[in-house]
Amino acid sequence: MIGTNILLRAVEPADMELLYLWENDMQIWHLSNTKAPFSKYLMEQYVMNAQQDIYAARQLRLMVDTNSHNGNNETVGCVDLFDFDPANRRAGIGILITEEQRGKGYGKESLEQIIDYSFNTLNLHQLYCNILENNEQSLVLFQKQGFNIVGLKKDWTVVDGIWQNEYLLQLMKREKLG
Repeated sequence: MIGTNILLRAVEPADMELLYLWENDMQIWHLSNTKAPFSKYLMEQYVMNAQQDIYAARQLRLMVDTNSHNGNNETVGCVDLFDFDPANRRAGIGILITEEQRGKGYGKESLEQIIDYSFNTLNLHQLYCNILENNEQSLVLFQKQGFNIVGLKKDWTVVDGIWQNEYLLQLMKREKLG
C-alpha cells in the first residue's frame, strides 16, 4: 500500500532485528501487555509466520517505510491489525512510529492507509483501539481519523507502578465514509 510519504509492506526476514529491538523495548511493553523479553528465536519464528493470511493468523502486521521515491526508504514503524474477527467484521488496530520519526505525518498516513485497507479490502464494519488516557498524541491522531471514545477503563494498566485509565475508541465504516 503506497501513500504519499509512506508505504505499508509485509514483514520481511530483514526486519527481524528491528522487530526484536521494538518488542524488547521495556518502555513500550505496557502498550502490548508484554511482561517478558522475546528471544531472537521467537522473533525469527514470528517473522517466518508473519506471511500467514489474516484469516488464518487472525492478525496482520505491516511495516511502515518512508516513501522517498528514490529507493532509499527507511522503516519508521509498524501497524497491526489484531483480534481479527471476520464473522463480526471487526479488528483491533495499533500503530508504532519510532520516537525520532514522530510528528512527521507518518502515523497519520499509515492510519489512513490501514483504515482504507480494513474497510475496502477486508470489508470490516469496525475498528477499535485502546489508548491510555495520558497518551494525548495518540488520542488526537485516532480522533482526527474519526475514532470516537466509547468507554473508559479505570485503573486498567500499571505503568511504572502507577495505575492508568485507558480509553476504548471505535471507528465504524459508515462514520469514515459519511
